[in-house]
Amino acid sequence: MHFAVIQFPGSNCDQDCLRSLRDDLGIPADYVWHKDTSLGDGCDAVVLPGGFSYGDYLRCGAMAKFSPIMRAVRDFAAGGGLVIGVCNGFQMLCEMGLLPGALIRNRDLHFICEAVALRVETSGSPFTSRCRTGELLQIPIAHGEGSYFADDATLRDLEKHRQVLLRYVDPATGVPTPASNPNGSLAAIAGICNRERNVFGLMPHPDRASHPRLGSDDGRKIFESMADAIRGRRYQRAGAAIGVCHTEAPARDALVAMRSGGGDVFGV
Repeated sequence: MHFAVIQFPGSNCDQDCLRSLRDDLGIPADYVWHKDTSLGDGCDAVVLPGGFSYGDYLRCGAMAKFSPIMRAVRDFAAGGGLVIGVCNGFQMLCEMGLLPGALIRNRDLHFICEAVALRVETSGSPFTSRCRTGELLQIPIAHGEGSYFADDATLRDLEKHRQVLLRYVDPATGVPTPASNPNGSLAAIAGICNRERNVFGLMPHPDRASHPRLGSDDGRKIFESMADAIRGRRYQRAGAAIGVCHTEAPARDALVAMRSGGGDVFGV
């Protein structure tokens, strides 16, 4: 298993992502420079980190989408590979058209850096299978342009296909409220996936909540869910090749969790 963390000029959470994966979760990961044209051999997942790529020139993520590596990222996603965009990475995915909608200035026009409560809307995805539907997570945010916006038709489509994976909520009640929505995101949306459920963008930083010393380790569940999905896919390929009908525990658990949550189980 191997994760590729893409580095852009202006990225400042690439090291957080790498250390979270390597040190806290024991997942092999390496940097890939934005001018490279390949994700490297054996890449199983791509991480687009937070930061201020290209100084947020024009719009957040608007320049990064033209980096040479993004052609490889787009092809990887089209082939079913797992791609997660955190904060600035979420903005890139929207600019690239891999996710619908846009991230605009926060409601109060201030940069916000604080821990927030998130409700897991479904465990039926490769990014949330380690969570329970309705579970509350504590993960920090740090952004000035994180208010999710989309037209009414897009919002209806996201809800219909269960593409909203995380929502901002009140930590005491687990219910979205104006006060618990830090940036004014429509429908209190904190993270969404694509229809195929292999591309995920979120404004909160799971890389900053991967160890108890950081105040919360809830973010590790997102990366662990991805690792489970990768193991499950590898097992599916191997099982199909040799006719195996039993599973290793991690792969089995990931598939069971995704199915029980109504998620799509697929191989690449």
